Amino acid sequence: MRLLFLGDLVGRAGRTAALEALPQLIEDNRLDFVIVNGENAARGFGITEEIMQDVLDAGADVVTTGNHVWDQREALVFIERQERLLRPLNFPAGTPGRGANLFTARNGARVLVMNVMGRIFMESLDDPFAGVEAALDACPLGDVADAVVIDVHAEATSEKQALGHFVDGRATLVVGTHTHVPTADHQILPGGTAYLSDAGMCGDYDSVIGMDKEEPVSRFIRKIPSGRFQPAQGTPTVCGVAVEVDDTSGLATAVAPLRIGGRLSPAWPPFWPAAQ
Repeated sequence: MRLLFLGDLVGRAGRTAALEALPQLIEDNRLDFVIVNGENAARGFGITEEIMQDVLDAGADVVTTGNHVWDQREALVFIERQERLLRPLNFPAGTPGRGANLFTARNGARVLVMNVMGRIFMESLDDPFAGVEAALDACPLGDVADAVVIDVHAEATSEKQALGHFVDGRATLVVGTHTHVPTADHQILPGGTAYLSDAGMCGDYDSVIGMDKEEPVSRFIRKIPSGRFQPAQGTPTVCGVAVEVDDTSGLATAVAPLRIGGRLSPAWPPFWPAAQ
């Protein structure tokens, strides 16, 4: 099985670039399952139902989120009818929506996707490790699920790495989101789980984590806001991570970053068939 995960869509520029690229990526590289983090897709903050549908129409199978999931208040309502939109599973009981779900890939495989939020330097939710453990107990790899993907929306690299080792051998991919900066530590952990600390964003990298530079720079210098954060609208880079999965074990056999366009150096998974 062949998986693709795309990092946080930031504003119109990042969203448009990712959604324009996705159908061809799926067709040319015979992708079986695609996950997109969409929590910054609507003007940089949250996601609307219309944008959610656009992401699905482009070929994504699941959309994950994070700490900005409720920034567009309509998400509190439409998340109940959009089973392919996930919010962090460690929100308190009774929170609208779901944090994990089992989906069917194009090749018929059963893929458990879960979204969890870290607690270090972020809003303190319920224990993410306990939440992940409960989800894995309910839908274990190799039994109920043929693959397991975990989006760890967290600030601290240490927390992401710890969770990766916590589930090593029990998940296909653990990938970090939230910091909007792609890391270079893609690897397969000793137990067979693919890991990357942060997939990076789909957005304009001539920015401060996807936002126009002037306002964040000003706030660092002057310590007071002078305006609103606005997504940068320059040429975006599409960033993500690709994984090859063993169909018998559900563990990873290869992992590599994907970077297309914009300012960052390009990266193309060497195990994909389409030449770049």
